[in-house]
Amino acid sequence: MRGLTGRGGNRRLAASGAVMAGLAAVGVFAAACSTGGTGVQDEGAAHTDAVAKATPSPNMSPTSGAQKTEAVNAVKLIMSDPKVSERVKADLKPCARDSYPVDTSYGNLTGGSSPDVVVNVLTCGDAVGMGTYVYRGTGGKYENVFAAEEPAVYSAIDRGDLVVTKQVYAKGDPVAEPSGEEVTTYHWSGGKFVQQHWVRNEFSRAVGEGEVVATEPPAPNEN
Repeated sequence: MRGLTGRGGNRRLAASGAVMAGLAAVGVFAAACSTGGTGVQDEGAAHTDAVAKATPSPNMSPTSGAQKTEAVNAVKLIMSDPKVSERVKADLKPCARDSYPVDTSYGNLTGGSSPDVVVNVLTCGDAVGMGTYVYRGTGGKYENVFAAEEPAVYSAIDRGDLVVTKQVYAKGDPVAEPSGEEVTTYHWSGGKFVQQHWVRNEFSRAVGEGEVVATEPPAPNEN
């Protein structure tokens, strides 16, 4: 869940494209001069209105509005939350000195003026999720608007939706090899999270690693 994607290939492609673009620009300039005309000077000075349109507006900032936030103390948030079970609070201890096993994410889930905070509480040894929580910022305080306290549960923000993944274990499964997983997507609507999608992946042990069978639950009966 914490894997990173390498970007070395993208950097090399970008650098190669920049070099080719520079060579093309030099070729065009040389061709213009060889014709015997005045080259780029034939076009005259750039119009002032075109320059004005190209000037970026000072109000167009990618970090404006709800994207600006200060980091919260996730451990303090969990320990002071009455909705968090005493079991999770008792197990939430530092793994090394003051390093606590919590993952914290910020994003816009509920449409508020402040970014929402997703906190995942893990175990120290295997980083298995013990509980996952969503806090909505209101008036300088944070309100717990979602909680799931199950073994091997983890939440993430995906394009404005909350995606909750729960590992499924059969009897005898080691922690690193669950039999499957359930992935549920929630969308904020009407002041609460409403389930949008649900998928169960069952991992096959008879074929190569990574082979899965995805199933969808039957549509609810409208009658």
